Amino acid sequence: MNSPFPIYSRMKGPANSVARGGDWAPGLQKARIYEQILLDIILGELAPMHVLDERALADRYAAGIAGVREAPGRLALEGLVVRRPRVGTVVAPLDIREIEQAFEVRRMLEGKTAALAARTAKAADVETIARAFEGAEAAIEAADFRAMLSMDRNFHRAVAFATNNIPLGRFIVSLQNVATRFWIWEMEKQSPEDQLRDVALHRALGAAIAAHDPEGAEAAALKLVGVPPSAYRG
Repeated sequence: MNSPFPIYSRMKGPANSVARGGDWAPGLQKARIYEQILLDIILGELAPMHVLDERALADRYAAGIAGVREAPGRLALEGLVVRRPRVGTVVAPLDIREIEQAFEVRRMLEGKTAALAARTAKAADVETIARAFEGAEAAIEAADFRAMLSMDRNFHRAVAFATNNIPLGRFIVSLQNVATRFWIWEMEKQSPEDQLRDVALHRALGAAIAAHDPEGAEAAALKLVGVPPSAYRG
């Protein structure tokens, strides 16, 4: 069978090493380590300016050195860690200006991205989007922010790649990773009712995409993006 992404089918390594969009396949150890470091950065468990030592990361995530070596490089490309001379790789500062700028880009792009997803989403995309927040009510009741963060990432990733535009999808996912550092900080201050309303906004966007309603999806996405971080400082 011909691959829908022929350039990736020619890459060296096992066929299951590359996922849709050329990303690391979820089953790879480096993909698991990347995801765990990313979640810990967003949740603040790896605090800004924390030094990411390879041996310490390997111990923390029960992995070999080879399994953690590539993740910091990918995180650096996404702006979540920085390389400092004579210090090493550290978690990037939580820069409110950068998050504000990321919000501005989200306002420009996410509505159009959702509209494109509504036009192009396949049945499998719609199913992935619809299932992203399964169990959200239980996670909110348990104050399980890690589970909620994983659901949010799965949802936005599914929407981004439902566009069937790989460069756009990858950019939107990276943008979300930056913006989510603020979102998780704000979510921890929300009431369970506020969090349930946020889940409802995500599901409304998913429903518009499932209905192949570009205008409805764009409106739902803009409503979901909400107000900029500066509004919370007023």
